[in-house]
Amino acid sequence: MSQMPQPAQLSACPTCDEPPQAGDRYCDQCGADLAAAAAPAAQAPGDLPVPPRPNGAVRSPYSEPEPDDYELAAPAPDGYGQPADPRVAGALGVPEAAPPTETGTPAEIDTGVNASTHTSAATSTGSMAGTGTGADPRLPGGEHRPRCAACQEGTIDQDGYCERCGHAQARTRDHMESELEGIAAASDRGLRHHRNEDAFAVSAAALPDGSPVMVAVVCDGVSSATRPDDASAAAAHAAGEALRASLPRGAHPQQAMNEAIVAAAEAVNSLAAETGAAAAHPEGRRHQNAPACTIVSAVVTSDILTIGWVGDSRAYWVPDDRTAPPARLTEDDSWAAQMVAAGLMSEAEAYADERAHAITGWLGADAYELEPHTASYKPDRPGVVVVCTDGLWNYAESAEQMARAVPPDARSRPLNSAQILVGHALDGGGHDNVTVAVVPFPAAPGRAGSA
Repeated sequence: MSQMPQPAQLSACPTCDEPPQAGDRYCDQCGADLAAAAAPAAQAPGDLPVPPRPNGAVRSPYSEPEPDDYELAAPAPDGYGQPADPRVAGALGVPEAAPPTETGTPAEIDTGVNASTHTSAATSTGSMAGTGTGADPRLPGGEHRPRCAACQEGTIDQDGYCERCGHAQARTRDHMESELEGIAAASDRGLRHHRNEDAFAVSAAALPDGSPVMVAVVCDGVSSATRPDDASAAAAHAAGEALRASLPRGAHPQQAMNEAIVAAAEAVNSLAAETGAAAAHPEGRRHQNAPACTIVSAVVTSDILTIGWVGDSRAYWVPDDRTAPPARLTEDDSWAAQMVAAGLMSEAEAYADERAHAITGWLGADAYELEPHTASYKPDRPGVVVVCTDGLWNYAESAEQMARAVPPDARSRPLNSAQILVGHALDGGGHDNVTVAVVPFPAAPGRAGSA
């Protein structure tokens, strides 16, 4: 996620008296919203200066209040208490469900998004222990409600919380992994955030001449906007669909990438109308900022890789030969990048500033104008493209740091590498949602299957 407004620091949780850690938005003990509790006593921060931008657009993480966007939809039937996050599954002693298998031509896995509902397509299947499928005798008429995966006694309310202990139930989107032969991605909620607002889509297809092409799209919801999780899901799905449709028809990769980003922007823009309709009702959200997200995408063929982006999600090139230099393939649309470009700060100074992650480019109805960035490269050796949100690169910012974090066998084991990179971010503190796709270069023949 792009940097969120920082709440005033409380000395103790108003619900359970647990002392919060610096930067916590939710109590680690009971899940209480610390930002909401701190808001009445907090003084509004003064406007921090931001550099002028040619189009005048900047989304500062300080000038907008945190939206009331943690109103969770009820999980699907049999989904309550179902530990989609492997870490939760291990803690509860629940066996992990088998990964989804998808087939088709072109092969694809579109994770964190469904074409009609914008919810995760990586749902687990099969019965899971501790889901509480029986009727609770305390409920009128023997009404069926699942039991809490944490305390095993309370029932789950429609917002996904236990009515006894208040524990938030695991959701499929908390941790997602997808792999096609030769390309993989993983996403995790992180250790400090209430939900995962990242999304991704990966696919493999064939160009008109029969040569392979791989596509990875990663999107990061802007937390100061309304419905950031829906925005990232809609953008990832739309961009992935556009690339899968245009590349097999022979579109030039850079043109296809530009059109895909435009399609993603239109998908996010369409959410603004839905958000406005919701606001007309009493249950509508208090804060109505247009849904927004960042996007970065990679298209890899047998001889060229193409990158497209808007915002501060990034792509890195990491060669198999670690004696060769790695490279960052994108330039952030951010306050820090503008400071460096203007010669006002060094890169180290700019990214150390608390305003560093205020973005100056994003997808959303309130973006001043859409300026997709695209670039193509012809590497002279094999390697991998790492496509990620700032939840990862915050812990491996330079190309050299990212190369050290990427396993040496990344090209042959992309899913394992994506898992290791997610773990790298979690081990570093996991302060944000983290999403990464690992795309081998060159795209090898016979890798359009699914797994």
